[in-house]
Formats: sequence, C-alpha cells, structure tokens
Amino acid sequence: MEEVLICDSAAVEEGGKGVRFPVVAFGDAATGFVVRYDGQPYAYLNRCAHVPIELDWFQGEFFESSGLYLMCSTHGAIYQPDSGRCMGGPCTGGRLRPIPVREVDNKIYWQPDEHIRPPA
Repeated sequence: MEEVLICDSAAVEEGGKGVRFPVVAFGDAATGFVVRYDGQPYAYLNRCAHVPIELDWFQGEFFESSGLYLMCSTHGAIYQPDSGRCMGGPCTGGRLRPIPVREVDNKIYWQPDEHIRPPA
C-alpha cells in the first residue's frame, strides 16, 4: 500500500500538540495521531489500551503537562511516547497500537497495513 501524507513536519511540536488523521482500523472508522518526542515522529491508533476511546483532551492534545508522556483524557493512563507502552493507570503493561511513520522532506507520512488503512 502507498504511504499516506499526514502533515508538514512543522505541524508536530516536540512534546506538544499532535496531529490527528482519519483511518479505518479493523474495519471501523477511527483516527490515528502523530506526536514528536525526542525529535522523532511517532504515530498510534487513537484508542486507549484500557477502553477503546480516544486519548486527546482537546483536538491534538495528547501529552500531559510535562511533555514527557502521552495521557488518556478519560482515565489518566500514561504512555511512553516512543513505544506506546502504558506506564501507569488502568492498563499498565498494555500498549497503544503503533502506526508506522516516516519523515521525509519536511513531511510526515504513515504506512497502512492489513489492519489500519486510509478511509475510502
């Protein structure tokens, strides 16, 4: 499958606002999101490992106040931004579903797979 453009690199701030993008995940309409941590982009399916609800507090707000962890707005689960692993909260040991991303020429692209693909 062809890579899909998410956004310009400048739209994703280090430890700050992320960018949501539409996907079809396991047959259902959903969103993915990309954030920047330690200079690298990381993308995940926007579903908490605890309960399948979106993480962001407000559109694109995924990090907690320190900018070190992603946090679920509903139950406070915290995740490592570079691995998606849950470090605390109701899903400790669980993880977010990664979406492969690549940054090229100041743009960020995601790679569909058999479970997560672009909307028709």
